[in-house]
Amino acid sequence: MSALHLAGGAVIWKIAAVALTILLLVVITGAGTGWWLAAAARDRALASLVVEQGASAALRASIGVQNEAVQSMHRLTVAADERGRAAQALAAAKGRRYDAAQAKLAGARATTCDEAMPYVNQLLKDVK
Repeated sequence: MSALHLAGGAVIWKIAAVALTILLLVVITGAGTGWWLAAAARDRALASLVVEQGASAALRASIGVQNEAVQSMHRLTVAADERGRAAQALAAAKGRRYDAAQAKLAGARATTCDEAMPYVNQLLKDVK
């Protein structure tokens, strides 16, 4: 019986070795497939990243253009405000001269054009 026992044990070991070999092949194949799928997903992610980086660069460029436009508008607004303040100051000075010239002629009375012309000339001279 010991020969039978040894023969039976050898068959069990051979079956176990084949089963373990098949199991090892299945595990290695699964791991290889997982690595292949992970590499494919990584490649797709890298391609998406490149596309997004291009879009991001385009957006940064457009933001730069917008910022330059805003800064240009700000510079133009500041210049226009300065011109507006200068025009207001000039108008106020002219208004004061006109008011002063009118105050000088407050009591003037004329009934004809010849009588009024000296006053008109004086008003024009004072306003200038």
